[in-house]
Amino acid sequence: MKNNENKGYAGSTVISVLLHAALLGGLLWGADLTTVSHQSPGQNIEAVVIDPSVVSEQARKIRQQRDEAKRQEDDRLRRLEQQTDLLEKQREQEEKSLRELRAEKLIAEKATREAETERKRIAEARKKEAAEQRQAAEATRIAKEKSAAAEAERKRQVTEQRKAEEAAKKAEADRQRAVQERQQAEAERERKLAEKKQAEVEARKAEEARKQKLAEQKKAEEAARKAEAARVEAERKAAEAKRKQAEQEAALNELFSGLESESESRGSARGRQVANEADQWSSRYVSIIEQNLRIDSSMNGQKCRLNIRLAPDGLVIDVRTLSGNNALCRSAKASVFKVNKFPMPSDSDVVAKLRDLNLNFER
Repeated sequence: MKNNENKGYAGSTVISVLLHAALLGGLLWGADLTTVSHQSPGQNIEAVVIDPSVVSEQARKIRQQRDEAKRQEDDRLRRLEQQTDLLEKQREQEEKSLRELRAEKLIAEKATREAETERKRIAEARKKEAAEQRQAAEATRIAKEKSAAAEAERKRQVTEQRKAEEAAKKAEADRQRAVQERQQAEAERERKLAEKKQAEVEARKAEEARKQKLAEQKKAEEAARKAEAARVEAERKAAEAKRKQAEQEAALNELFSGLESESESRGSARGRQVANEADQWSSRYVSIIEQNLRIDSSMNGQKCRLNIRLAPDGLVIDVRTLSGNNALCRSAKASVFKVNKFPMPSDSDVVAKLRDLNLNFER
C-alpha cells in the first residue's frame, strides 16, 4: 500500500512539473517574436509581444490536464478509503472472535470450579465411609463379644439355654447385618472412588481446554492490535494525501489566476477595468463573510484561503478549503453558507470573473 501511495505522490509531482513546462512552452510558442525597432539617437529598444489568445488557449489545456490529474488522484483516494473500510471490518470481526473466546474461557473456568467442588464432595464421602467402616468393625466386635457372652451363659445355665440361643441368634443376625452393611459400604466406596477418578479426568480436560482457549485469545488480541494499527496508518496516509492535493490545487489556481489577470490587463483597457471591478467586489465579499465569522483566541494570527463558486445570480454553489488554519477555514465556510447568496454587478464580464473566486482571510 505504501509503494502505491509513493507512486501516486511521484505521479502528482511529475504532472505538476509537466504542467509548468507546458505553460512555459505555450507562452514561448504563442509569442510574436517580431522585433520592432525605433531608432533614436544613442538608443535601441526591442519588444516581444505575447498574443493573449495563445495564453488563454494554453491555460485551458493546462486546466484540462489538471482536472484529469485530479480525477486520477480522487480515484486513488477512493480506493484508499475502501481499503480503510475493509480494515475496519476485519478489526470488528477480530473483536467479535475475542469476545467469543472470553465467553468460552468463563465457561471453562466454571467447569473447573465445579470439578473442584465435586472433588471436595468425594473427599467428604470418603471420610464418612471410613467412619462407617469403623462403626461396622465396632459393631462386629460387639457382636462377637455378645456371642461369646451368650455361649458362656449357655454353658453356665442349662436352664436358660433357650434364652441364650435366642441371644446367640440375635447376635448372629446382628453380625450378618454388620457384614452386609460393611459390604454395602465397600461397594459405595468403590463407586465413589470411580466417580473421583472420572471427575479428575474431566478436570484435566477442562484445564487443557482452558489453556488452549487462552492461547487462541492471545492470538486474536495480537491480530486485533495489528488491524487497528493498519487502520490508523491508512487514515493518516489518506489525510496526508488530501492535504498535498489541496496544496497543489491552490498553487495551480494561483498560477492560473495570475496568468489570466496578466493576459486581461495586457489585452485592453476593458480588461483592466473588469479586473479592478472584480477585485472591488471580491473585497466586498470578504467583508460580508467576515461579518458572520465566529472566532476565538486560537485563531489569532491565523490565515485561510477559500475557493468559492457562484451561480450567475450570486447563489453559492460550492466552497472548498485551499489552505490555512482548519478552525478559521471552518468558520469562514460556515459564514459563506450562511450568506447563501451574494450580490452581483450588472456587468456580465465582471460576473464571469466573480463566479470562481479565491478569497483570503486573516485574523
